[in-house]
Amino acid sequence: MSGGGALQPPEGSEPISSRAIAALRDRPTSGLSRRSLLRRSLGAAVAVATVEVLGGLLSSVWPAAARSTPRVRVGTLSDLIAMNAGLPVADGFPAYVPEARAFVMTIDPARGWQAGSDPTGEGTALNVRAVSQRCPHLGCRPNPCVEDFWFRCPCHQSRYDRLGIKAAGVTFGPAARGMDRFAVEVDRDGALTIDTSHVALGPLPVALGQPGLIPPRVPNGCGG
Repeated sequence: MSGGGALQPPEGSEPISSRAIAALRDRPTSGLSRRSLLRRSLGAAVAVATVEVLGGLLSSVWPAAARSTPRVRVGTLSDLIAMNAGLPVADGFPAYVPEARAFVMTIDPARGWQAGSDPTGEGTALNVRAVSQRCPHLGCRPNPCVEDFWFRCPCHQSRYDRLGIKAAGVTFGPAARGMDRFAVEVDRDGALTIDTSHVALGPLPVALGQPGLIPPRVPNGCGG
């Protein structure tokens, strides 16, 4: 510093000219600008979220597909009764078949199963029906009550008769239709095969007391 108080450049350096300052100002900066960094961060976040969503979908769909086969051989009515000892399957009570994720029930317990095939899943001609374990409302699994033979969904209390027909009315839950049905086939030996690749939507609800809905065997079975 000189006696006049003016700043002097350090020894061995040259003063920076206005042209040099302008050149430094106009020179591209190294690294990322704030805007570029923000764009890249948002892009990375979107990519990560997309991967997580796809991973979740694959984890829920792929294991289910790997565990299941489209056609599941159940066996004869006698086989089904033997596999569910202690349950009144012979009286038309729904029997659960985990390999098909379905319930199987005899439509008229006074008769046996009849040979044939039914791609619609209605099952009247074969006297047997297989319904999906998924509640049509949000996919929970309804379970049959041994007291009244009706299905009850534990999630939102939709109720169905023993053949999977939805009872109409807000008292019987929010499902908009009956339980979906799988195509069925009974061979000449009386053995049932369920084709889970063919699904028919369940029918519209039926009011209690109207034809088409089997009334519960006892009122308020299983506490509801």
